[in-house]
Order: sequence, then C-alpha cells, then structure tokens
Amino acid sequence: MSKRKISKLTIGESRWSSTPDFVDLAKTWKPDAISTLLKFIWEGYNLCSQEVLSKVDISQADDQLERELTQILDLYVRKGMQGFEPFTLQHESYEMEIRGTHRPRQYDLAFVWLANPRIKYPLEAKVLRSDRSVTAYVNEITSNYLNCLYAPFSREAGMIGYLLKGIPETAFKNIAVAVPCVLSDHPDFSGHYHKISDHHRNVPVGKTYPAKFRCHHLLLKLTKQSSVKKTTTKGKEPEVLES
Repeated sequence: MSKRKISKLTIGESRWSSTPDFVDLAKTWKPDAISTLLKFIWEGYNLCSQEVLSKVDISQADDQLERELTQILDLYVRKGMQGFEPFTLQHESYEMEIRGTHRPRQYDLAFVWLANPRIKYPLEAKVLRSDRSVTAYVNEITSNYLNCLYAPFSREAGMIGYLLKGIPETAFKNIAVAVPCVLSDHPDFSGHYHKISDHHRNVPVGKTYPAKFRCHHLLLKLTKQSSVKKTTTKGKEPEVLES
C-alpha cells in the first residue's frame, strides 16, 4: 500500500493521543464485554432473519448483497443494544490510523469506543458463495488484520461470513487450511457457527499495536431458496407470495 508522509494530525489524534486496547477498556466495563458485544451481532442477525431474510429469495435478491445485508444487519444489531454500553456501532467506519494518499480504509461494521472513537473493534463481512469460496474472506485476515492494517487498537476483531451454499463446518475447515490457523469453539457461542483463532501479528516498526490477536469467525448461513414461494399466472408477471 502506498503511503504518504503524514505531517498533520486528524481531529482524533489531536484530541486523543493515548489509545489503549479496546478489549482491555471493555473488560473494565464488564469482564465478559466481548461476548456481550458479539451476542449483539447474533441477536441482530436472528431478528434480521425473521423479519427480512425469511421473506426473500436470496437467489433473486443477490445484487449488492454484501453491502446491503451488512447495512440492514447494522440496524437490527442496534435494536438489541441497550444504550448504556460504552461503545456504539458504526457501519462503514473509517480507520484514520492507517491512511495514505487515498481515502482511509473502511470497516464494514465497527464497535467504536465513545470516550475515544479512535479505538475500534471492527468486523469485516464477506459473502461466501459456497463452503469452498473462502479466498476473499481469508485475505481480509492475512492481508489486513495480521498486518495491523485493520484493528490497530484492538487485540480482537471479527469476520462475518455470509454463507450462501454449503456446510458451515466445511467452510470452517477450508478457512483453517487457507489462513492457516486452528479454529476453536467459543464456549459462549456453542449454539452458533462461531469459532475463534489466535495469531501473532506483524506490527510495524515504531508502533505499539497489540501483537497477539484473536479473530472471531461468525458464519451466518443464508439459503439460496427461502420459504418464499413463486407462483405464475398465465398472461401475468410472476408474483412473489409469502408462505
């Protein structure tokens, strides 16, 4: 990535020169803060599935799927948040710490620490067309997370995989081989397709970003054909009916 010499500060750098680790800050609020944060994602997805995804045929609603689904998911995750958390959720949040000659990188979703919005817990989303199509998903981990281009101020972050076809367990196996890494179960999410992997990151010279890094892997299983049924009437356009 081409970089320019940064001679000026951002507002965030000028206001908040100290950047503690997101996970450490969150655990001073609640020891299980990260599990609480990730439960918001799962609860939002479950609600989104009931109110939106169950009423559409994904195979016919596949244009801009990753962007739109993440945008909708953001709204449903917010519904489950109580308002007293020390962080909020942002869709397409900019990472100002890593900036070059072009627009700074954006996270698909990020929990942002309210007292210091430079500190973020990002989640990147990728569509998996099948349980073998993991290349783009894996690249986010190996190229961005493990090189500290994402989550510079957090020793944990997440990946969301929208699985269109196949078996989640097979997708996890393919991800583990491609990274490579060991995927382990998370005790707080035994009822979900949720794994964790632990890594050592390449920290740039002169930076104090956390070197040890944990990635959460959330596979959200979509189906090409939902419960929505199609009927056709002679001489009329196809009509979509809810079952």
